[in-house]
Amino acid sequence: MRFKYIYSLALLVVVSHLSAHCEFQTLAHLKPQANDKTQGRAVVELLRRLLGNRSRVLRISTQHRFRYYQNVCTQSYSTVWWDWPRWQREIDWMALNGINLPLAFTGQEALWQEVYLSLGLNQTEIDHFFTGPAFLAWNRMGNLFQWGGPLPQSWHVKQLYLQFKILDRMRSFGMLPVLPAFSGIVPQGIARLFPKANVTKLAPWSHFNCSYSCAYTLDPRDPLFHSIGSLFLSQLVKQFGTDHIYNTDTFNEMTPTSSDPTYLSAVSRAVFATMTSVDPRAIWLMQGWLFVYDTAFWKPAQIQALLHGVPIGRMIVLDLFAESTPAFSLTKSFYGQPFIWCMLHNFGGNSGLFGTVESINSGPFDALAFPNSTLVGLGLAPEGIEQNPVVYELMSELAWRKEPVNLAKWVSLYAVRRYGSTHENLTAAWRLLFASIYNCTVPHYKNHNHSPLVHRPSLHMNTEVWYQRADLYEAWRLLYQAAWPLMARETFRYDLVDVTRQVLQLLTTDYYREIRDAFQAQKLPELLTAGGVLVYDLLPELERLLSSNSHFLLGTWLDRAHSLALDEAEARLYDMNARNQITLWGPEGNILDYASKEWGGLMEDYYSQRWSLFVNTLVECLERGRPFRQDAFNQAVFQVEKGFVFNNRKYPSKPQGDTYNIVSRIFLKYYPHALKRLK
Repeated sequence: MRFKYIYSLALLVVVSHLSAHCEFQTLAHLKPQANDKTQGRAVVELLRRLLGNRSRVLRISTQHRFRYYQNVCTQSYSTVWWDWPRWQREIDWMALNGINLPLAFTGQEALWQEVYLSLGLNQTEIDHFFTGPAFLAWNRMGNLFQWGGPLPQSWHVKQLYLQFKILDRMRSFGMLPVLPAFSGIVPQGIARLFPKANVTKLAPWSHFNCSYSCAYTLDPRDPLFHSIGSLFLSQLVKQFGTDHIYNTDTFNEMTPTSSDPTYLSAVSRAVFATMTSVDPRAIWLMQGWLFVYDTAFWKPAQIQALLHGVPIGRMIVLDLFAESTPAFSLTKSFYGQPFIWCMLHNFGGNSGLFGTVESINSGPFDALAFPNSTLVGLGLAPEGIEQNPVVYELMSELAWRKEPVNLAKWVSLYAVRRYGSTHENLTAAWRLLFASIYNCTVPHYKNHNHSPLVHRPSLHMNTEVWYQRADLYEAWRLLYQAAWPLMARETFRYDLVDVTRQVLQLLTTDYYREIRDAFQAQKLPELLTAGGVLVYDLLPELERLLSSNSHFLLGTWLDRAHSLALDEAEARLYDMNARNQITLWGPEGNILDYASKEWGGLMEDYYSQRWSLFVNTLVECLERGRPFRQDAFNQAVFQVEKGFVFNNRKYPSKPQGDTYNIVSRIFLKYYPHALKRLK
């Protein structure tokens, strides 16, 4: 998580220039629109917002041309409900960390609507194409349509206005906003208007049926592709201006219709030609996720063909999951195309302490030293943000380092900077966390938060963790024992809640094992004991803990969604979008619990209700001598899950309760039990 206006005691502002050396002369034209004076003024204004008159600027340089930020999914998992003040804080954070290549996707649906209306589609066809706000990322990538919609016209107006402010502020800092381009995904009505066009219906995506997926895609070699793509890009440049970098992903989590290298080269050539027909200096920024997502299809010949359809140096590839599954080393540095080494880190914006700090610390330097490396920058590409702040601070700092850091020393200094205290407990706690929970070394591990706590209960749940439980419990003890003098510091309160939350998540796994084992051994007293502690004490304590801190509240997420509505109908639509995405993710739990959040309100009315039903069902099965049937339970628990999405309950957006008292009670109650379970 990045705190609003809580920064280190020693504030470092980095100002870099894009005139730095770059091997790719074709990228030399990418320069900030704002001159040095304008950028300097923007930085001074930023410092005044943060520090008043206590600021100065220190200039340092970096060997990396670009510092990229965001994932196309971040727009839905995290920023979807943001207003201008929240965006301003985020752009301030970008500037403070030297980000100069951020995605800027807000407001594009307003332009697409104009394009499609001008082609002859009617409003109903357009409304059936766009998803609701919380699912627009997957609409843009061609995975999904209509679900959660239709988009109100007020949405288009507000998002367009917001985009103008976002772009103006980004450019004032010398950033190069990345704008969207056409991938070929079209509304079904295009086939009505242009019956001879080469339009293909795709296969279903990720457990959705064709009611909401199976999108229509226009072959890039069809002349209509060029017409639609250039029409959109012309409108885009007219409205937003351009910094000549455009993102589009033609085959995101979708298999191309042919593996013929000639076809794949023709596709990328046609996509790029559409860009250059409007902007001759266009650079295509492409996510490299497809190469690690579908390795069965994307073999060397197919990857090289797609990449070489674009002139060398006119495409930048995001090695999106490089800290876990780097693609540059498997593709000979993307066969000569420039690339950005990215840390993905988080899937779905889910809660949970996690990191791969050793890999993050060494990865960028390994990429730089790779034979014939085409590395041009580093990037942060989480699907969702506002969690695990230490990981993002480390990754951001590495862009300004010439060699890996000493992780134990770095995190010790981090603890001092974060809390303004040299208490030995704090540095000891963070060293433990960095050596364990923040240092996952399991190959290709995806941080989806596999804890039973945030998944639909069953008798076959994942209970493995990648770290030593004792290290987390000891870090918790150290933080708690140093807590009282530090409770006035927001950073400390956040971390104390987050670590305590992680402990209770881990203890949930222990109680789940006891519940499962007791049921399988047909021991009703043990089942009642473990189930009772979990449902009637641990989960309610977790609810109280989360509700005591403003950063862990469901009400904040929902209030932001409601604030964008003009009337009650819009408020209901946005409310459903906000609730569905973090729970069922689709009408039938299609991507169930993927974007899981441990928030006050959600714990009480969603997760706790599921666990209560699970324990009660197991007890009833033992009492009646019946087997547990997962399919019957799934049907019953689905009603609980769906009930939460439509319960219309108002959740607090202000913290309740005293965090220190709550943590003290939890620590005194559960710390001895935690140690006992280690034996």
